Amino acid sequence: MVERAVFDGEAAERVVAELRESYNSGKTRSYEWRVNQLKNLLKLIEENEEEMVDKIHSDLHKPEPETFTHEVGLLKNSCQLALKELRHWMAPEKVKTSITIFPSSAAIVPEPLGVVLIISAWNYPYLVSLDPVVGAIAAGNAVVLKPSEISPSTSSLMAKLLGKYLDTSAVRVVEGAVPETSALLEQKWDKIFYTGNGRVGRIVMAAAAKHLTPVVLELGGKSPVVVDSEINLQVASRRIISGKWGCNNGQACVAPDYVITTKEFAPKLVESLKQELERFYGKNPLESKDLSRIVNAYHFDRLIKLLEEDKISGKIVHGGEKDKSKLQIAPTLLLDVPRDSLIMTEEIFGPLLPILTVDKVEDSFEVVNSGAKPLAAYLFTNNKKLKERFVACISAGAIGINDTALQLSVNTLPFGGVGESGMGAYHGKFSFDAFSHKKAVLYRIFAGDVPMRYPPYSKEKLRFLKALLGGSLLELIRALLGW
Repeated sequence: MVERAVFDGEAAERVVAELRESYNSGKTRSYEWRVNQLKNLLKLIEENEEEMVDKIHSDLHKPEPETFTHEVGLLKNSCQLALKELRHWMAPEKVKTSITIFPSSAAIVPEPLGVVLIISAWNYPYLVSLDPVVGAIAAGNAVVLKPSEISPSTSSLMAKLLGKYLDTSAVRVVEGAVPETSALLEQKWDKIFYTGNGRVGRIVMAAAAKHLTPVVLELGGKSPVVVDSEINLQVASRRIISGKWGCNNGQACVAPDYVITTKEFAPKLVESLKQELERFYGKNPLESKDLSRIVNAYHFDRLIKLLEEDKISGKIVHGGEKDKSKLQIAPTLLLDVPRDSLIMTEEIFGPLLPILTVDKVEDSFEVVNSGAKPLAAYLFTNNKKLKERFVACISAGAIGINDTALQLSVNTLPFGGVGESGMGAYHGKFSFDAFSHKKAVLYRIFAGDVPMRYPPYSKEKLRFLKALLGGSLLELIRALLGW
């Protein structure tokens, strides 16, 4: 077995210097380079899809349809969209100017930021690694990708494939754990893009602050699902299950974290969820091949600790089975969990779904708004006024009405958090914008110079400038005529 070379501060400094030299040469700015890299990235996905599926199954036992739908398919779409729209995205955007600086014209010119760092997560290792890379390359940057060591098989595969398919003078992959990440964070970057939890997000932001480096933080939070009573209960249950257990067995930042419904409606909702869970995953879900496993023993123990807290003893109404040897926990429903319990005070990130009850569905708004702003918030209802109020009153990274998690697949919508669920956004053109600087450019000619702007000042000049800046053509004429 070949030992990997030590990656310390000096190695990180060398990587950044080499990439900055490549970036400063201007090669990454050209349309041709960007298109070539995007085509090669698409080729990488198409030619290695089977191996990508195998490696992610090795790390997470993720079912192949999930891997294709949530990772491979979305990445292909992202590359194809960037290739189709890149020339348009790169074009200067003409904007209006005012009469005060006539004659003139102006434009907003997107330019690459420079050398950027992308630190990704383990739960959707391809999507949250390579989708930001698409945006960084499309915007003309040099990139260092640091995949998560918690999904080692996919990390190793990405290092191998990106080194084979992309221009390594401008795109690098650095594998490793905390020491390697720390070495990278010591360097000066032009942007840092981090996907993960809030604790590490704070570390990233503190490191970035030393160099005044801008950041995008894609974090998480407790994403609520509010369920009204007058709905198609079977469809709602299926969509909640799809967004929770059908998204990496709850190990997804946009997965429903808890449900709120009325005391009266809760028994019907629980029964419907039970029926659909059994239909999807069988009577013994630990034997199902359609559920991902928990990523490692640490996260398995963390989830079991949530389940075994005294405050929620007896609250399990479905599931709860576990097998540590296989790192599996069955889909679990808990009813009327205390709001001050551990399971309601931290992001669950697993197959446990607490259900809270309120007297009226409108009371759910106070419950949601009493916590940190989530990455997503979902509402199932046919009530138009309730939908409007939910959208207006609930602050979240995204809102989903009558479905869960699907907003992630709409490339015309920004994906990102607010408050403690993150800052900045990406997907589609928003990825290009995340790695671009919008440069303001004003064009003037030498004709039309106005002596009134220059000293020595006088009352007549002041009258003219007031009229000019006031925007009134009549007052401007009066000032010019000395009236």
